[in-house]
Amino acid sequence: MAQKVLVIKLGSAVITNANGNINKTVINKIVSDISRLSKEYKVVLVSSGAVSSGKKFVSNYKGTLLQRKVAAAIGNPILIQLYRTSFQKSGFTVAQALCERSHFSNRKQFLQLRDTFKTFWKHDVIPVVNENDVISDLELKFSDNDELATLLAIAFDAETLVLCTSVGGFLNEDKEIVRDIKAVNTDILSLVKKGEKSEFGLGGMLSKLTFTRLATNLGINVVMCGLQSATPISDALNKMSGTWFHSQKSNLKNRQKWLASGSITLGTIKLDKGASKAVAERKSLLTVGIASIEGSFASGEVVQLMGEQETIIGVAKTKLSSFEIKKQLKIKHVIAAHANDIVLI
Repeated sequence: MAQKVLVIKLGSAVITNANGNINKTVINKIVSDISRLSKEYKVVLVSSGAVSSGKKFVSNYKGTLLQRKVAAAIGNPILIQLYRTSFQKSGFTVAQALCERSHFSNRKQFLQLRDTFKTFWKHDVIPVVNENDVISDLELKFSDNDELATLLAIAFDAETLVLCTSVGGFLNEDKEIVRDIKAVNTDILSLVKKGEKSEFGLGGMLSKLTFTRLATNLGINVVMCGLQSATPISDALNKMSGTWFHSQKSNLKNRQKWLASGSITLGTIKLDKGASKAVAERKSLLTVGIASIEGSFASGEVVQLMGEQETIIGVAKTKLSSFEIKKQLKIKHVIAAHANDIVLI
């Protein structure tokens, strides 16, 4: 039986100590678990921690964008060396893969990226992935590594995406881990405080839920778990810990999945209630149904569609530029995106 793809994302908060330094004991535990899982899965490891590893070498570090770029450049070789040394003990070779948003938004580059990863697995190499912070543009960078991990999971038709979190899973109002969630709906989203984020990472639970919804809607199981046990990833996959989000049935073809995920680039169109309903009924998006626009984009570019609950409901290839849409927001019967160019997620 062919090996299925497993994407594992480690945030800064779960692999660093109170001072922000990488916890080698945690790294060794994760590597040991992944080494066992590699017999059953083709593994992609998305790891944060580069900035945390490198910022101590940047004098008067304040966390500015340029300082983060420098810290990441310093920290990436430190981080990959830790993984290389640990995986080597289990007989595995690692490859560092620094990705940019354009690798997913440009379909030709996207297919090349896919071929490279397949070659990694052919030679029993485990790719350790992070964003290429040094040259990533502010407007075209990943929102966080939750997004990067999700796009990789979609790119390779992964069976499961594992998001490791410091709280051990998704918590209800009583701060108890919810073991099983059938779908990420408004009830689930309402439990999350907007703006919540971890001390060392950029992402929070809202980010994780946003990309969990995207992944599950495209047919991928998502597991949120902690790293407390001796075999944390295996335990989560066996539903012994963490939260299991069930995949939904998806009939989208590969190119539609790419459109629904990797091609999201330059902008966001927020819809009002009426437009959200119309789009859900497979109708075209009219300018009068647009509540607001973020970013700048030309006609023919792909943007994400955001519903009233601040969640991505789809993507669209626009007929008009952001400038043209803003000029015609109150004009009736002007099509911003045709129904055939909208993919719901």
